Amino acid sequence: MARPVSDPGPAEDAALTRAAQAGDVSALALLLERHRPGMRAVALSVLGPGPDVDDVMQEAALVALRRIVDVRDPQAVGPWLRMVVRNGCRALLRASHRLEPVEEVPLPPYSVTPERVLESHALRDWIWEAVETLSPALRLPVVLRYFSTGVTSYQQIAEACAVPVGTVRSRLSQARTSLARALNATAATAHEDTGLRTRESWQEARATLAAAERGEFGKVVRDRYSPTVALTVGGKHLGGPDLLLNGMDSDLSAGVRQRPVHVVAGRSLMVWEMELINPADDPAHCPPGVAWIMTLDAGRVDRVRLHHVARPPAPPE
Repeated sequence: MARPVSDPGPAEDAALTRAAQAGDVSALALLLERHRPGMRAVALSVLGPGPDVDDVMQEAALVALRRIVDVRDPQAVGPWLRMVVRNGCRALLRASHRLEPVEEVPLPPYSVTPERVLESHALRDWIWEAVETLSPALRLPVVLRYFSTGVTSYQQIAEACAVPVGTVRSRLSQARTSLARALNATAATAHEDTGLRTRESWQEARATLAAAERGEFGKVVRDRYSPTVALTVGGKHLGGPDLLLNGMDSDLSAGVRQRPVHVVAGRSLMVWEMELINPADDPAHCPPGVAWIMTLDAGRVDRVRLHHVARPPAPPE
């Protein structure tokens, strides 16, 4: 007797999961299709009927794209996918109660950083090719939500993009729908090596900071940035190249140093997440971190959004 689609066999699951982890696009698509009924049943049991179910299903598919490489037991991929859906539902319910959504996808027992996931993910090039097809308004919240480490909550993304939280939710919902179509459209096309692009961006981030400490940040800005580059914070336009130079010089003169902790790089968008190291005699000079969110035009940076990591509240005395 044939096994129903809603109850895929563990042996078939294991074979498809290993193929997907090795970069087989069609294997991952088939895996998601085989488990779609069970995943949807979980969403319906938590949320009830409605459009939120479709949003959660699309988000779960994106999480699976990013983290299928983390599945340690390929035969247990079905429970893993259903847990991804359940956590997405819980995050949505928390958001509806005006609490911050937190993505609680189960991680393997060993240490896996987002950097490692992006670098080792067999399907990363396909995912990024699809991301690049999104409009700039949709691309930025998607990259921050799914690929950054410190600008992932709806509130943080809203602050970085200078839009209301409701707009972030709406744009992410639109982006997930567009990505589903784009992933199908780009499955068989040539994909750039995103791993190489990311490694080069790491090198560029470190080289930029080293040049700044040598007093050569002006050369970096002339060579790499548009002459009309705009610097914005919280949606406010603060200035252009001169302000970039003055801001860097001011921080260095005050003894503040930056250390890159995570890098995201695409053809049209880069995110450098930096730890800010304050001088010992002025530990509160700057917030603990900053994200440089940079859009590119013809390979040159034409806009820099700065998003500072909020300082944790002081403990009560």
